[in-house]
Amino acid sequence: MKRLTEDFYPGLIIAIFIMVIMGLPGNYFPKVVSFWDWLGPDKVIHLIVFGMLSYSMLWGYRKKILSHDVRYIKKSFLLTLLLSVSYGALTELMQKYVFINRFGSIYDFIADAIGCVLGAIVFFLYFKKKVKKNKNTANNSTVKEIAEELFGFFVSISLE
Repeated sequence: MKRLTEDFYPGLIIAIFIMVIMGLPGNYFPKVVSFWDWLGPDKVIHLIVFGMLSYSMLWGYRKKILSHDVRYIKKSFLLTLLLSVSYGALTELMQKYVFINRFGSIYDFIADAIGCVLGAIVFFLYFKKKVKKNKNTANNSTVKEIAEELFGFFVSISLE
């Protein structure tokens, strides 16, 4: 159990970091008026930190992903996306109702959700590259099949 907890420390640290950043008074950040102002620092920050959150949450699963079947891998991806996107919604609600001088925004939530998906994609691309490099493993064909299946699954849910 101790090792399992240690694997998820990066995700927990990033979640705490996100809550601290989101709780800072709003006058420290520039205002963004519309969803299409993507080049503004506010949306880029949302994309990056929530991408880091989903990536680090998946990083906690990395050893189990290599040792389990495709169903487990799909569940870990879906659970990570569900938790990280829900956390994004929670931070926006807290900005609206709890934090002083902060305003929750649907546009920020959309940036949070997109960041979560991008973080999962980056993790998957790293995972796939790692599998390709690991040719000396006895289970390499199984791991490679799992990576290909996961890629197909991830593409299918992104197209729906």
